[in-house]
Amino acid sequence: MDDQTIDKQTSKDYYFDSYAHHGIHEEMLKDKVRTLSYRDAILNNSHLFKDKIVLDVGCGTGILSMFAAKAGAKHVMGVDMSNIINKAQLIIEENGLADKITLVKGKMEEVVLPYTEVDIIISEWMGYFLLYESMLDTVLVARDKYLKPDGLMFPDKASMIIAGIEDGSYKDEKISFWDDVYGFKMSCIKEIALNEPLVDVVNGNAIATSAMSFKEIDIKTVKKEDLTFSTDFKITALNDDYVHAFISWFDIWFSCCHKPIFFSTGPKSEYTHWKQTVFYTKSTLTVNKGDSINGKLTCSPNKENPRDLDITIDYSLENKNQNIHESCTYRMC
Repeated sequence: MDDQTIDKQTSKDYYFDSYAHHGIHEEMLKDKVRTLSYRDAILNNSHLFKDKIVLDVGCGTGILSMFAAKAGAKHVMGVDMSNIINKAQLIIEENGLADKITLVKGKMEEVVLPYTEVDIIISEWMGYFLLYESMLDTVLVARDKYLKPDGLMFPDKASMIIAGIEDGSYKDEKISFWDDVYGFKMSCIKEIALNEPLVDVVNGNAIATSAMSFKEIDIKTVKKEDLTFSTDFKITALNDDYVHAFISWFDIWFSCCHKPIFFSTGPKSEYTHWKQTVFYTKSTLTVNKGDSINGKLTCSPNKENPRDLDITIDYSLENKNQNIHESCTYRMC
């Protein structure tokens, strides 16, 4: 690739190029919570898929398309912008499903599909913090253009959750480190570090407060503008403790199934490649059992790159130890 080509690449190009690498798909396929939830939702509900037209948005290696074909779908269409679709074609042929699955490379908004209506849309669109680099916008385009009025979405519901965690040692390692770097202060880097959410596995024992769902999404009815939101939350200290950060995760439902399938990406659930998202606070909050932390979380796509997220968390704590009202701004990029 020459320098001119590199200069012309946008962040979107890098995003789609990254999904051509097999390592990303290996990580997702090895995520058993993710992949087995989709498998069970589809194969255990073959009565919903039998003789139906199915659209797989962001089909990747074609695993969900093959599940749908195996469940008895009349025909499955898989759409993806990444070059991984070339490998998916070989995989589908290798498994003798080329007559059941048609793959189309391109943007969902631009592709021409062999069917003008579909009975079911399947997609694994979720990103970190549910919405970061997610394909939900694309799924909504597909839904509004192709899904029959009585059609089904797999999955069809999502919930975003927030709690507080005690994470002093790691916060010192990641944030306070910049206060004294071999005898020098690097406060400008500390500010950047505070503004970057951390995606990592959090020990369930670190949870210091109750958890609260702050955003419910019905994928059958949600609109793109609903994904820019500001919502209040209230969480309660479980014990006398410290809170160094907020943590967020999401839960996913396939509620239209005969026996609804559900999975969580929370710290007390089995590992998923989405892990959890940690938002460090400026101050350490000293809480007593029963104390309430009141807050407001605002989330919107970044104007320059809509796949990035701008997130603000305003929070307050009033007790015998502290009277804190702070606002932290974060960018997931």
